[in-house]
Order: sequence, then C-alpha cells, then structure tokens
Amino acid sequence: MTRRFLFLLGSSRPDGNTELLARRAAEQLPPDVEQRWIDLAEHPLPEFQDLRHDSDHRRPTEGNAGLLLDATLAATDLVIASPLYWYSLSAPVKRYLDHWSGWLRTPGVDFKATLSGRTLWGVTALAHEEREVADPLIGSLNNSAAYMGMRFGGVLLGNGSRPGDVLRDTEALARAKTFFAEQAPLARFPYERTDAAAPMP
Repeated sequence: MTRRFLFLLGSSRPDGNTELLARRAAEQLPPDVEQRWIDLAEHPLPEFQDLRHDSDHRRPTEGNAGLLLDATLAATDLVIASPLYWYSLSAPVKRYLDHWSGWLRTPGVDFKATLSGRTLWGVTALAHEEREVADPLIGSLNNSAAYMGMRFGGVLLGNGSRPGDVLRDTEALARAKTFFAEQAPLARFPYERTDAAAPMP
C-alpha cells in the first residue's frame, strides 16, 4: 500500500513552531509518499455532541466534518501537529478526536477497523526546556492509538515560544531528519504488560 500522510495542524497561529518542525520532518519523506496538510483552524469542526444513546449516526458527506472523515480514512499515517497548550492538545485537535467517537458509531464507515494497523504520530512545540511537561499530550495520543489498534510513532518534541524559535533547536531538527523513518510499534496502554512471562506448557 502506498503510504499517505495526513498532517493535521492544530495551532491557532499560522506558520507556528509546531508546523515548522512538522514540515522539516516531512521534507525527509520519499517523493513517492503522498502528503496532505489540513489546518484545523481553517476547517473548524462543530462542537461534538455525544448522541450515542439518543439518535442514529449519519455519515457526514459535506463540510469540514465530511472532509476530515474522508481524509482520515484515506491516510495510512496520521500526524497530529499540536502545540502544547496548557500541557495537553490544542482545542481544535481535541475537538477532532472527539468526533472520532461519533465516527466510531457511524454505520458503513468501519472507522476503527480501517484505522487499525495504521500509524499515529505527533509533533509538538513547547516553551519548557523540561520535556516531561508534554507527557499528558503524549499519553493522550498513545492511548488513542492503543484504543484504535493503531501503531504509535511517538511525538517529535521541539522547544519554541516566539515565532521561529524551534529552528534553533538543533536536537529537534536532527531528530526530525529520521523521525518518520522509524518503525512504529503497536500502541499499548500503560497498564498492558509487554514483558509478561509466557504460560508454562
């Protein structure tokens, strides 16, 4: 299958540090890899309404919801490019993930089965030097991937607050060169033990 990368930009600022870092990483992808970039600020989703017990779900075919659903289903690799906002994902990205709950229950979409085995990646810029503050964001993406049966390629972290700051983060730029070349493992919830001993014969 030809790899198709969908980059979802979740910043409230165009050409922000997160986008700059994501584009540096994307430059390393082979020419035959498809890339699609969607700015969630330019394609806002409506507030998510949890209707799982109240009504039938219909597949969105128009507007931003239809666009994002179709783009998500077509991607082999989904890249969430979200700055670290209050130590978690930005509001547009969180709203997008909330809509997954509706798409999971939409007849004929097979949303979970389609995304299973595909890869979720993250890119984020943060103002802190201490990268542990991004753990909630990383955990949210990892656990989302685990629930969907996806692979998780991790999160490319860069330091930056003022516009363009991340381009001075030499460590982040070096990691960007090989970030998408790494083999992404199947995502696991933190409580799942991968080192459990095999049962005795």
